Formats: sequence, structure tokens, C-alpha cells
Amino acid sequence: MFDTVKNRRTIRKYLLKDIAPEMLNDLLETSFRASTMGGMQLYSVIVTRNAEMKEKLSPAHFNQPMVKNAPVVLTFCADFRRFSKWCEQRNAVPGYNNLMSFMNASMDTLLAAQTFCTLAEEAGLGICYLGTTTYNPQMIIDTLQLPELVFPITTITVGYPDDIPSQVDRLPLDAVVHQEVFHDYTSEDIDRIYSYKESLPENKQFIEENKKETLPQVFTDVRYTKKDNEFMSENLLKVLRKQGFIE
Repeated sequence: MFDTVKNRRTIRKYLLKDIAPEMLNDLLETSFRASTMGGMQLYSVIVTRNAEMKEKLSPAHFNQPMVKNAPVVLTFCADFRRFSKWCEQRNAVPGYNNLMSFMNASMDTLLAAQTFCTLAEEAGLGICYLGTTTYNPQMIIDTLQLPELVFPITTITVGYPDDIPSQVDRLPLDAVVHQEVFHDYTSEDIDRIYSYKESLPENKQFIEENKKETLPQVFTDVRYTKKDNEFMSENLLKVLRKQGFIE
């Protein structure tokens, strides 16, 4: 499994080959052994195989082709509804309609999701995380009929790989790992940490195509702008209120 993770790639193209329900269920059940707060398992997973349902989900993910082309689409949701209903039916008063509870359920959800992905890749499947899930949560909530205290956190497309793309670069270990306390970055550190990323031909082409001077400008001015992040932040808070996680 060490080599599987070390050599992993994000897979966006899949063979026209189904995933056996028994295999998928085994991967999901095993992934639910991931760490969870208080043993509460504060997540639910919506399995989408139906072509019509994938078609309905696609716009929420900006019509990325893997949503419709993958044999299975999994929506991992933070879920405090199940636990709250259990409390109510056992004469206990739940108090989980708040931001802290949403954070706890989100962490539980992502731990289960990442464990599933590692297991799926070890089993020969390919996966792709869709960060668009929290961009358009209301569309996903409506499509999947998610009730109060259930919120989509991430979507994963799964299937047998149809190609093996190049591996994307990662920052060096000392850029991320801090010994004992956080060590802030000097200008020299930043130059050293990002020198390899900036040297890659594909990233130089990225700069040229977007008519920018530096790679960070592509991120700040094109891909993840302040305006877009503020808009999506407001939308996220609005939907969290509607789903009952904050007042």
C-alpha cells in the first residue's frame, strides 16, 4: 500500500467496466473503520450509478466529464441527522445544530473518504476528488434530497483507469513538516520550496496561456480569485443555515 500511495495519480478517464456491488460495499465498509469522533460516524455516502442521476449531478460539478463517465459517483456527506434522531428516540437532547458540530462531522467525513480512496486504489481502481462539491452544495442537496443536518463535503468518481496520466508534483518534505513548533518561511525558503514547481514546463506554459508574469498570479487572478472565494463563502454560509448547522 505504501507504493500505491507514493505512485498515485488522479484518474479522470475510466474504462466502460462496472464495479461489482460486492467490491464497492467491501471497500466502503472497510473504509468506515477510519478514525471517527467518539465512535459516532458522522457521515453518510450517496452512491450514484444511474445515468440519469449522474446527468442531474453534473451541472453542480461544472459538467466535468468524469461525473457522467465514471461507473460510480460517491457523494460523502457530513451527517448529524442520524445521530440526532437516535438521541431524540432515546430521551436525549441533541445540540448539534452549530458550527463546531459541522466541523466535527466534516472531519469524520473526509477521514472516511480518504480511507476509501486509498483502499480503492490498492484494489486497482482510479479515483478523482471533486472540489466542486462545496461550490454548489444546494444543487447537490436538491438532487440527492439531503435533509436537515446533512451536508455534501466531497464527491469522488471511481472506476477502472482508462489511462495513466503523469504524476503531479508535490512540495518537498521540509516545506510542510515543522519540528516541535511552526517555523515561519523566509524569502529564501519560499524561493527554494517553490523553485521546482516554477521550473516545470507545464507550469511555464500555464503562465503564458493565462498571460501572467508568475505562477502565483495564475492562482490569485484566474483560478482561485478573492471575488470567487468571497461569493462561495457567502453561499456556503447560506446553505449551512438552511441545512440547520448554523443559525
